[in-house]
Amino acid sequence: MKKGCPYGTHRVISPKGVLPQPADVIDNTMEIYDNEVLIDVKTLNIDSASFTEIERRAGGEVEEIKKIMLGIVEKAGKHKNPWTGSGGMLIGTVKEIGDNYEGDLKVGDKIATLVSLSLTPLVIEEILEVRPDIDQVDIKGQAILFQSGIYAKLPEDMPEGLALSALDVAGAPAQTAKLVKPGQTVLVIGGGGKSGLLCLYEAKKRAGVTGKVICAAGSQKSEDRARKLNLADEYFHLDATDAVGMYNKIVELTNGELCDLVINNVNIENTEMASILACKDDGLVYFFSMATSFTKAALGAEGVGKDVNMIIGNGYTKGHAEITLQCLREHEGLRNLFQEMYA
Repeated sequence: MKKGCPYGTHRVISPKGVLPQPADVIDNTMEIYDNEVLIDVKTLNIDSASFTEIERRAGGEVEEIKKIMLGIVEKAGKHKNPWTGSGGMLIGTVKEIGDNYEGDLKVGDKIATLVSLSLTPLVIEEILEVRPDIDQVDIKGQAILFQSGIYAKLPEDMPEGLALSALDVAGAPAQTAKLVKPGQTVLVIGGGGKSGLLCLYEAKKRAGVTGKVICAAGSQKSEDRARKLNLADEYFHLDATDAVGMYNKIVELTNGELCDLVINNVNIENTEMASILACKDDGLVYFFSMATSFTKAALGAEGVGKDVNMIIGNGYTKGHAEITLQCLREHEGLRNLFQEMYA
């Protein structure tokens, strides 16, 4: 077996000298290096911003979605959306392990990769089924996990599809658990969506009875979804690109004090200023959305004289898989909803 770099740089074709994620093209030959893992892929969970863009370009036609996805992988050797730059993750079964791979995996383990498809060498032989309502695609194909690649073994106490749907956004509720302090006022924008619901649950748990959690949903339907699960203290729905409308609503709900922490989970562009205006000076804005423009966020905050701290939504934080799956174990309503909608 050939010797590989832990970060997968041996797979980069162009441009040379970069890591696999920013690379334009990577080698997706499915002959493994000494520190790699070969996976028989069952399902791709395309990230929300990416799937929304692919679906838009395909005009909602399933066969066109398949063509676009196959074209992306054929050109880049991985599923890195050329318009959003994002990927998703996968579930599959370990088929082969390199001689020098360090880890507790064994052949036959069912795993979810917790690194982005935007850096994962992937071959799609056939797309078997597209489920546009939940951004999942069943395929016949294979993928490579690098030595540095994080993963979760699929839990035995819940269906694979359920675990996959939650693990896809595991960074968001885990980061929320880390950031929220007792007594804080927390706004979750996109609170009726998949990552938003998990963030609301963690925020309510961590802010406690002295805190206030506000759910800003994108529609009446998603507002009702969160309200039914009793995940927040205040609920409303609003177009998140309406920055002034968001600001006015938060002023009303907080008696002008604004929020200590704003978490943005939406999958559309131009929601940066709604997040920034809703946050108090010295507060924190956490952009989990891959549709965020950090240029717009930085220059926008400067433009309105807002002294807020802003965090990029890193999809990984220690213990994120365990924290996220525990949310589903602790809240029966949340688990049932995820089972119904995403699994």
